[in-house]
Amino acid sequence: MEYLPIFLRLIQQRVLVVGGGQVALRKVQMLLRAQAQIRLVTPQILPELQALLQDTIHQIELRDYIDADLDTIKLVVAATDNSAVNVAVWQAASARNIPVNVVDQPELCSFIFPSILDRSPVIVAVSSGGNAPVLARLLRARLETLIPSAYGALAILLGEYRYQVKQKYTSLTYRMRFWESIVNGPVAEMMMSGQKAKAEELLLQQLEQGLDSNRGGEVYLVGAGPGDPDLLTFRALRLMQQADVVLYDRLVSPQILNMTRQDAEKIHVGKQRAKHTMPQQEISNLLVTLARQGKRVLRLKGGDPFIFGRGGEEIEELAAAGIPFQIVPGITAASGCSAYAGIPLTHRDYAQSVRFVTGHLRDDSCDLDWSQLVQPGQTVVYYMGLLSLPEICKQLILHGRDPQTPIALIQQGTTPQQKVYTGTLHSMPALIASKEVKAPTLIIVGEVVSLHDKLSWRQ
Repeated sequence: MEYLPIFLRLIQQRVLVVGGGQVALRKVQMLLRAQAQIRLVTPQILPELQALLQDTIHQIELRDYIDADLDTIKLVVAATDNSAVNVAVWQAASARNIPVNVVDQPELCSFIFPSILDRSPVIVAVSSGGNAPVLARLLRARLETLIPSAYGALAILLGEYRYQVKQKYTSLTYRMRFWESIVNGPVAEMMMSGQKAKAEELLLQQLEQGLDSNRGGEVYLVGAGPGDPDLLTFRALRLMQQADVVLYDRLVSPQILNMTRQDAEKIHVGKQRAKHTMPQQEISNLLVTLARQGKRVLRLKGGDPFIFGRGGEEIEELAAAGIPFQIVPGITAASGCSAYAGIPLTHRDYAQSVRFVTGHLRDDSCDLDWSQLVQPGQTVVYYMGLLSLPEICKQLILHGRDPQTPIALIQQGTTPQQKVYTGTLHSMPALIASKEVKAPTLIIVGEVVSLHDKLSWRQ
């Protein structure tokens, strides 16, 4: 190990920065985040750098560097393009045993700046030892997806109760078990979803009741998006990888299902028209039963759980049973499929509003309020409308929509199997009848469909 990773406390400590250009600006911005007091020495300075240091606790000296600038300094950064100045700063700082960094010259550094992931007070630093800064930044970016921003708030909360936990559990082993139950349980999840008051209340309750109190389960209602795994949210991915049991729909792709915890129990509860693997009430009951067994249950739905996903019905059951749950929105099919097809749902010249409707109702009919679906300047998106397509086109024309109105049917949108069929209300039924169209599909009606040929980017 060439460098020992350490964290320096620089609050109200004087740091010397030599240089006034873009490199110096970046280093000063980082040092200010650590609440250091900056002494900047440079013959010339960028206006934005000067503006950063207007506070009277900082010093700006518009002149050449001299060794006396190191007086009362705790840390030194040389960020000039003058090699003689950089060497002079390094030699003088080294002679005084002051940590020094000469930017982009590892051989003149007693310390280096890592790539930082800031979840204060949680800090993660990644370094390549100065050999490959781009690689370090790449690794930090990947860590961004694994470490939610709420971990900082969680760390603060845990710090506030360290003394009380230490008083209750004098044994280090039991303290560790208690904290592990907190950071892997509902308290942490409540903090992740922004429920600080509830998290603190539960932490106090578990502290009072002891280690065996944290045995309750929880349900995660997660939207898996329209198909492309890259469209999952960070929070969705985190919950997917910690759930004990996964209840998933037919529309959840194998690629997304494979991103759940490998040893999790997986239960298919998908529904098709007139063919339900498990009735909705049984699904809701199963969520309650599994959570009461102390399990973390992932209810994984295609698209968004609150847009024709019956998520509202499921959380009604959970709320009535007193089961903790959280909801993670997903990109709904209308947004994902239209974007991947190059069809904007709204456009200043074509559509000023958009409506989402289901292509079939509870009794498998298609009895919609057609008069509201033929308004000018409006895009209408039909979910689950493949079998009802002829009736949709017929009713829209009967209720006054121009037969030449553009319409698109998107098959398996956002996936590598995506196909887009375009036509008019008059021509589309015959067109689709001649194709082997596979669900899931989405239907878009409106003038915006005419932009598909021009804006399609994913052929």
